[in-house]
Amino acid sequence: MTEGTRELAARLATLDDSEFAALLAARGVSPTVAWRDYFDAADALTDPSFVARALQGLTATELSAVARAAADGTPVPEEHAATVRSLGLTDASGIPLPSTSAAINLVIFDEAAPQDALPPADAATEGATAERAFTSVASLGDILIQSLHAPFARLGSGAIAAADRRRLSEELQRPEDLDALISLARTAGLLDVEGRWLLPTAQAELWLREPTVRRWSLVAAAWRDELPRGIRAGGAWSDPSTWNATFPADASWPARAEALQAEAQVWGLIAPDGAAPPWSRALPSGTERAEAELGALLPHEVDRIYLQNDLTAISPGPLASGLDVRLRQLAHRESHAQASSYRFTPETIAAALTEGETAESMLEFLAGLSLTGVPQPLEYLVRTTADKHGLVRVGYDPGAPPETPRTLVTSSEPQALETIAVDQSLRPLGLIRTGDGSALTSRVPRDTVLWALIDARYPAVAVDRQGTEEPMRRHRIAAGALAPGSVPPEAYTALIETLRASVSSNADTAWLEREIESAVRARAVVDVDVELPDGSTRTFTLEASGLGGGRLRGRERGTDVERTLPVSSVRGIRRV
Repeated sequence: MTEGTRELAARLATLDDSEFAALLAARGVSPTVAWRDYFDAADALTDPSFVARALQGLTATELSAVARAAADGTPVPEEHAATVRSLGLTDASGIPLPSTSAAINLVIFDEAAPQDALPPADAATEGATAERAFTSVASLGDILIQSLHAPFARLGSGAIAAADRRRLSEELQRPEDLDALISLARTAGLLDVEGRWLLPTAQAELWLREPTVRRWSLVAAAWRDELPRGIRAGGAWSDPSTWNATFPADASWPARAEALQAEAQVWGLIAPDGAAPPWSRALPSGTERAEAELGALLPHEVDRIYLQNDLTAISPGPLASGLDVRLRQLAHRESHAQASSYRFTPETIAAALTEGETAESMLEFLAGLSLTGVPQPLEYLVRTTADKHGLVRVGYDPGAPPETPRTLVTSSEPQALETIAVDQSLRPLGLIRTGDGSALTSRVPRDTVLWALIDARYPAVAVDRQGTEEPMRRHRIAAGALAPGSVPPEAYTALIETLRASVSSNADTAWLEREIESAVRARAVVDVDVELPDGSTRTFTLEASGLGGGRLRGRERGTDVERTLPVSSVRGIRRV
């Protein structure tokens, strides 16, 4: 315990709840930490390992400023004072605490070099970078569409499971970009983690409807805004060649800097040599100008396709993104490049019907999209599939008690129920006949039964409790969560209330008691000032060994006598 610790404890007590919660969050304090009072808090926050962790968030420029202030015993310069103060690394006047000075002396770093403007890219590099951006936007769209069909499993390390990685890689023109694209999607709020799954968000569905250049700018702006402050500069970013040295106290930073550069290259924000194309340099002026700069170099997208008699569709060029998403709800994409092909099947049409499409809505869309009209075989497929759709209805058993709900499967054709009842692939559903034999029931939830029947190629639809057909979407949407590692301010409410309740009316007495307890725990040799009955004060030098019953015990140095001193008479204590 030092005077610096005592001063920090006193300053923490003056912070309002929001300021204190922000400091705790910035220092990565667990809301469940077992602190009893502000001295506990100050002790922990000035612990060398904890201070070293706080220094990881300071840039080389900030570290230099703190190191100079610590050496000179002067306040941290104003331009850096707020950042350093928010981490609880200085006293009330802005001078680094002794614990901060001790920790920063262990960090090896160079003075930060001045930040240069982004180096411009030449014309040839611009073209290649624009092509990379176009490919990546399309690839991220493919990833999100895949996530809407089935979530991605994650390993304990956070990486995507091998089976899903293979599934995704088959869809990408550049499979090596997968990790960077996933990271970009998470930064932009298009994918989120729930348990062991990586799920699309509601924002992902909206993003998929946007034009290509708008898709690009939404992710680019989100990526820029989430850059660590040490490399974010003037609405853009500093020269990538300087990123590696930005946070010298953070051993994990070089790998993070490398990953950020990879993401920027994948998204066409920088060239492989670090040069910035016009659209990146235009970002500080707004996304509209950046979109215009990039859009001028992107391939022309088409809004018409050829529908063929063999139930395929051919796009003569890159299909406009919103049209591609809608078409892929009705058909399976077989190939994708500058020209893509799609195939319609009974399964793809049935899936679209389950999600709320009708024969009329699909044929109207296809007629407006086709350069050749809707071929008769395709129209026949759509209409016959729609006619069969809904033959099997999956709803709720009205006769089941609320505490044990059951699923009810009905059909206007008894033979369909006969087939379902003996289908071995559906045995896990535990379907049994009702008493009158007109339906099947199951203890399995309705939605699970529905998708099992659809997977087994039965024309099933979901119905609500009133028997009305209900559109269903198979995919799960992430509920939305905080960024990894972040803690909401309200999580610290209980901890702050505990610390507030510990405040004593006599801060000096509380500090003295704290010092005595600390000395006993460490079995430290201390000078103890004790007020004697006659009003005089005597100092005892002893090794603190115990505390109890309002008395401090210890062996006095020099005389080797065991002393027992009343705590109420102690007026000061100092470690020798």
